[in-house]
Amino acid sequence: IALSRNDLRDLKARLEKQVTSNPALVKLKKQIEITITPEGLRIELIESRDGTFFETGSAVLNENGRTTLTLLAQQLGTVPNFISIEGHTDARAYAEANGYGNWELSADRANAARRLMERAGLRTGQVSQVRGFADRQLRVPSDPLDPSNRRISVIVHYLTQRQPLDDATTAHPEEGSNQAAASESAAHTPDGQT
Repeated sequence: IALSRNDLRDLKARLEKQVTSNPALVKLKKQIEITITPEGLRIELIESRDGTFFETGSAVLNENGRTTLTLLAQQLGTVPNFISIEGHTDARAYAEANGYGNWELSADRANAARRLMERAGLRTGQVSQVRGFADRQLRVPSDPLDPSNRRISVIVHYLTQRQPLDDATTAHPEEGSNQAAASESAAHTPDGQT
């Protein structure tokens, strides 16, 4: 079933209802932003000064992060769409002696989200891209140090002619492999664009 713009509105409403009806998440509703964009449904888990979803300066999910991403995975695993996961940081200089910095942190947080979501309900192969943007796509460009620049974005992409995965890999296994390779290759382009 292809998710049209109207279907994404329904999914958005369903996710917002899940957030506001879950006692563990209702306190986080201002930190969870769900919008419909040209690429699909964008769900942003926005950090606060206190580290809303991750341990401060770390790719370790805290209880809020685990609960929120588990709920999202259970809902999103029921749709045929590909999912991309992005990590973003603020512009605060973050580097350890070994050179680990915001690029690594943003990518590691996106991968931590991916691992948990795949265990919690996303289908095998549903994640098409994992991208770390460091501080290159600030939510608040006028304040590069604003904590809300630190976030994880989960994007539910509009379906294309080549989806769903099940049909592509069952009917034409070679084509499914090429799709995965193309998605993997696109995820590693210097500008992160496909």
